[in-house]
Amino acid sequence: MSNSTYNTKQKKLVLDLMQSNGQKQLTCDEITYLLLKNGTPVGKTTVYRQLEKLADDGVIRKFSSNSSKCFYYQYVDLDMKCNEHMHLRCIKCGKYEHLSCDFMKTFSEHISLHHGFSVSNSQTEIMGFCVNCR
Repeated sequence: MSNSTYNTKQKKLVLDLMQSNGQKQLTCDEITYLLLKNGTPVGKTTVYRQLEKLADDGVIRKFSSNSSKCFYYQYVDLDMKCNEHMHLRCIKCGKYEHLSCDFMKTFSEHISLHHGFSVSNSQTEIMGFCVNCR
């Protein structure tokens, strides 16, 4: 079996798992465990490499937790237009929500006009506390 075929199969396994877990944010260890649990064991190094490729392709998002040194990965749902809006993340429980209200466009325009800075909506998270954790 060629290396490219192997990588493609591993990439598909990781992508399928990320899609099936939709809005969940998962660590590389969690993804590796879930693949093993589903009967498709893939090494952690391979999972990490495929996650990096998928993040570079814009298929998944990679972000770090403020409370730990690990990275989380989440599938980018094109139907939800995740690249076009900001997100909210709860510091306490990790809840993650789409922030697609009209005011955020005004906010981005203000930042651009008054601060000379272009906001990357797909990479912007507003941290705070959700209604359950307040």
